[in-house]
Amino acid sequence: MGTKTDDAAAKGAAGTGAEADEVTGAGTPEAVDVTKSDAAEATGPKDAEPEGTADAEAAAADDSADTDEDAADDSDADLDAAPVATAKSTGVGQGAAAVVSAALGVIGLSGGWVGTIAGARSNIMGQLETKQSASVSDQLQALYGDSWQATALIAGLFAVSALVVGFLVLVRPAFGAPGKEQAPWIKSVAWAGFVLGVIGLVLAIAKYSDLLLGLPSAPS
Repeated sequence: MGTKTDDAAAKGAAGTGAEADEVTGAGTPEAVDVTKSDAAEATGPKDAEPEGTADAEAAAADDSADTDEDAADDSDADLDAAPVATAKSTGVGQGAAAVVSAALGVIGLSGGWVGTIAGARSNIMGQLETKQSASVSDQLQALYGDSWQATALIAGLFAVSALVVGFLVLVRPAFGAPGKEQAPWIKSVAWAGFVLGVIGLVLAIAKYSDLLLGLPSAPS
C-alpha cells in the first residue's frame, strides 16, 4: 500500500508539472504578442508624426521656390521692358525728326507763306522808297528784284533747316547704342529731307544771286 501511494503521488506531481508547463508555454506567446502590439500602437503615432512634418516642410519649400521663381521672372520682365520702352521712344523721336526734315525740304523749294509775306513786304517798301524820277532799272530792282530775293532768302533758310535735321537723323545711330540699326523708313524719309534741303538751298542761292530767273534789264 505504501508503495502504491508513493507512485500515485509521483504521477500526480508529474502531471501537475506538465500542466504547469503547458499553461506557462501557452501563456508566454500571448504575453509576447500583447507586448508587441502595445509597443506597435505606442510607436505608430510617433513614427507617423515625423512623416507629416516632412511633407509639410517639403510643401513649404516648394512654395518658397515657386515664390522665388515668380519674383525672378517679374524682375527679368521689368529689366527687359525698360530697354524696349527706351528703344521705342528713340525710334519715335527719330521718325518724327525725319518727317520734319522732309516737310522743311518741301517748304524750302517754294519759301512757304513766310516767303510770300516777306516778298510782299519788300515790294511795298520798294514802292515807298522809290522816287518817281528813278531810272527804270532802279524801279524794277526796288519793286521786284528785292521781293524775289527776300522770298529766296526765306526759302534758303527752310532748305538749310531741312538739310541739318535730315543729316542729324542719318548720323544718329553712330552715336547711339552699338549694334542697333535704324528703321528703314526713318532712313528713307531722312534721306528725302536731306536731298530736298540740298536742292532747295541750291535754288535759293541761284535765285538770290540772279543766276536763275534774273531780273530783266530795262531797255535803254
